[in-house]
Amino acid sequence: MTESTPADPETTPAAHSRRETHPGVSTLVLLGFVLLAVGVGMGGALSTSDAVTGWYAHAEKPVWTPPNIVFGPVWTALYLMMAVAAWLVWRRRHEADVRPALLAYFAQLLLNAFWTPVFFGLYPALGTTALWIAFAIIVALFLTVLFTILRFWPLHRMAAVLLMPYLVWIAYAASLNVAIAAYAS
Repeated sequence: MTESTPADPETTPAAHSRRETHPGVSTLVLLGFVLLAVGVGMGGALSTSDAVTGWYAHAEKPVWTPPNIVFGPVWTALYLMMAVAAWLVWRRRHEADVRPALLAYFAQLLLNAFWTPVFFGLYPALGTTALWIAFAIIVALFLTVLFTILRFWPLHRMAAVLLMPYLVWIAYAASLNVAIAAYAS
């Protein structure tokens, strides 16, 4: 009878190591994160198209409102940074705190997906009530992104840093949301 010996990390091929992932799989996961984040963004863009030339074009807005052309590039960059941040954390998936961190990431992505259709799409039906509901959503989004950053930080600091511009943009968007809601009330 022979004793089994633990695998020697020096001689175990990387492809068979529990912690190593084939580069092709890692690339596919990154692509999945990018497609998911950009998909949320595209869904938001579709729900704003009528409103941007409709009620939103005529709404009273604060002086710090940027031109409409700014939103697309900024959100695209933010969605790409969000995807890379999630992927960096996913690469540490064998660590204990990764699952809750990624759940927080997906929760904020879900809130992000809800905000745009509520703010832009429900206004014609609900009026200012839609804007105040959207404000509640964006406050929850801000807190969830902050929580996600705090969860990402011990796992991968660069992943947390990549979410910080997103948090700042959400705070900015929240200021626009509350101002537009207040002006419309």
